[in-house]
Amino acid sequence: MIRPGTSLTKQKQKQRAVAPKVALGKKAEAARPILQDYLDATDYVGAVTLLEFERKAREERPHLLMWLAYSYFHNGDYKKAIDAYDDAMKKENDPNIHAYKACCYYALTQYQEAEEEAKKAPESALKTRLLFHTAHKSNDESTMMAQHQALGESTEDQLCLAAIQYLRSHFQEATDIYKRLLVEDREHLALNVYIAFCYYKLDYYDVALEILQTYLTTYPHSITAVNLKACSHYQLYNGKAAEAELKVLQSASASGNIFQEHDLLQHNLVVFRNGENAIQVLPPLLDIIPEARLNLVIYHLRSDDAMEAYNLIKDLEPAVPREYILKGVVFACLGQKTGSREHLKLAQQLFQLVGASASECDTIPGRQCMASCFFLLRQFEDVLVYLKSVKPYFTNDDDFNWNYGIACAAAADYKEAKEALLQIQNEKYRAEFSYLSWLCRVYIMSNEPSMAWETYVRMDTSNESFNLLHLIANDCYKMGHFYYACKAFDVLERLDPDPEFWEGKRGAAVGVFQKCVAGKESTDKLQEVVNLLRSSNNPQVEYMINRVMKKWAKENRVKLE
Repeated sequence: MIRPGTSLTKQKQKQRAVAPKVALGKKAEAARPILQDYLDATDYVGAVTLLEFERKAREERPHLLMWLAYSYFHNGDYKKAIDAYDDAMKKENDPNIHAYKACCYYALTQYQEAEEEAKKAPESALKTRLLFHTAHKSNDESTMMAQHQALGESTEDQLCLAAIQYLRSHFQEATDIYKRLLVEDREHLALNVYIAFCYYKLDYYDVALEILQTYLTTYPHSITAVNLKACSHYQLYNGKAAEAELKVLQSASASGNIFQEHDLLQHNLVVFRNGENAIQVLPPLLDIIPEARLNLVIYHLRSDDAMEAYNLIKDLEPAVPREYILKGVVFACLGQKTGSREHLKLAQQLFQLVGASASECDTIPGRQCMASCFFLLRQFEDVLVYLKSVKPYFTNDDDFNWNYGIACAAAADYKEAKEALLQIQNEKYRAEFSYLSWLCRVYIMSNEPSMAWETYVRMDTSNESFNLLHLIANDCYKMGHFYYACKAFDVLERLDPDPEFWEGKRGAAVGVFQKCVAGKESTDKLQEVVNLLRSSNNPQVEYMINRVMKKWAKENRVKLE
């Protein structure tokens, strides 16, 4: 069930009164407004105005308060509708008013009050439908089953059942009901919108657009339909294309600020604009629009606030793959930030649930989930099996290239790793220590130690630059790039007089000398190494230079100062 007075209120189309034709010189008499005309035109503001006037003027109209409550409800003024029904109960002996009040409470998201009020009403199809929906909201499966069995074959009951199927993410079952109803009566054009909603949820965005067009041809300014069209364009293209679709509503709006009047449009503009004004718009909508919570979680993740994202999603019971994935991402981010193995384990399990499910195992998100699961388990060969299967779909995606590059590096495929890491364009990513350290390791393992050294030189002095230098020194030593290992250990020794760094510097210097003797290194590099050795105060320096290196240089006519 949808709240008609908030996000999905029909846009009021105020009809201009046509002046009656009268003879020249005669005054036109003001025609008395007719309530049914307002209701037929869905002009509930006009209906409320007329009925309130009649109420104050004490004019006699059968069931005036009931019509007033009805008009308030359809205009989205649910509290005023409840007040009108309360007044009506004092005058009319109609116990069904309890069911009508329950509808108002449900629209206000006061589900407990809605259920209590509905139970006071006599048995009716409306009461059954109300209790069916309130049971769904309270997750009362036994009551839901009982009310389900009480539903009949009427259009209203079948629409109610389809709505529950939709809310429980059983989109195919909901589609089947809507299609059957549409076959029975083609005049129910709104069913096309419901079917389009189901196809949208099933990720068939182009099919949703095609079905929507049937309705939009007749009602081009329907907020619900235009909004769904915009969302489909967002999924198929981007936020700008989606926002462009909403302009038709802005131009048709009498007030000129339709986006401020409708919370669903406000919510979706935040999404289309990549999180702009999320903190102002989304929190009040958390209990109205289910996606508001998920989008606020995404905003906090992008803002690097994993704890806020965790607080929002920790109590959410996932129902669809997207919710499982988002909860897994939040747990993974929090686990990596805090070092919590428990959260990393939960994230891995959530990813595995989605990736191994029969419905998702062959989808792109499903394969990404399995890759994430194996990534957290540090099984990088398995990670690459899944990432390579979806790589063609992410040619310029920085997040994919980050994960793919690191997985390749961890699996010792350094050529592929370098290619992926260098494709990353996001400056924030490129400045992170994780990125720089993996890139340096890839350079070193690809026999390009000079590139790793240049990466270090461009960094500002900090703890991270010290750690990167440590990595370069050890990896270069391990790979036999002794010249750069010697330079790195020299800087480390100057920053921290740890005996370990001297030993690394000494070993690297001997390695350079050994390469020179074998003719695999230029003597210019040996001269630089000698200069680096002289910057140390260790007594072994003189022996190494004078007794070993200079002696060899003299014998081989190599100039060494």
